[in-house]
Amino acid sequence: MAFNVDQFRTAMANDGARPNLFEVVLAFPQFVSLGSKASSQARFFCKTAFLPGSTIGAVTVPYFGREVKVAGNRTFQDWSITIINEEDFTIRNAFEQWHRGINGNVTNLRSPGAITTSPKAPGTSYAVDAEVYQYAKLGGQPIKKYKFVGMFPNDLGQIDLDWGSNDTVEEFTVTLSYQYWTTEDTQSANPSA
Repeated sequence: MAFNVDQFRTAMANDGARPNLFEVVLAFPQFVSLGSKASSQARFFCKTAFLPGSTIGAVTVPYFGREVKVAGNRTFQDWSITIINEEDFTIRNAFEQWHRGINGNVTNLRSPGAITTSPKAPGTSYAVDAEVYQYAKLGGQPIKKYKFVGMFPNDLGQIDLDWGSNDTVEEFTVTLSYQYWTTEDTQSANPSA
């Protein structure tokens, strides 16, 4: 097939998905007192994220001198986001409260609010769900949604300070672990509603 730019342009009818058209919807556990405010701010101040991937491992089974590969289990890599830091430190403080609830800085103990003791809701209450939406350039409608199930922060990144950093805004990275993700098309969903 000869090169034909018009065929390519026709095939790319919507000009491609854009990596800057996204929104992160974070939730914080109930024991995080700043959680509600931090959740609403995160929609605006989550600067970077990524749509998740996953890996299905291969199990190698030796057979008569050959290696036969069969599908193994799925694993999910941690999810990282970058947050723009406001002067009120709301999101940063909320993540610090979340971290302290999971494991105290001084005590090395978990907060009582971070564990569910009800037989109707067993498990941890420090793990919550989050979502990331990809939006269309035309019309601004959500076109893809990923939901992270059972998520909690495992690494709260540093904030760099520097007398020579003029005309910049502080940022920090949070790395979150989760159990698994689900996805769906979101032609009719509207997360901002």
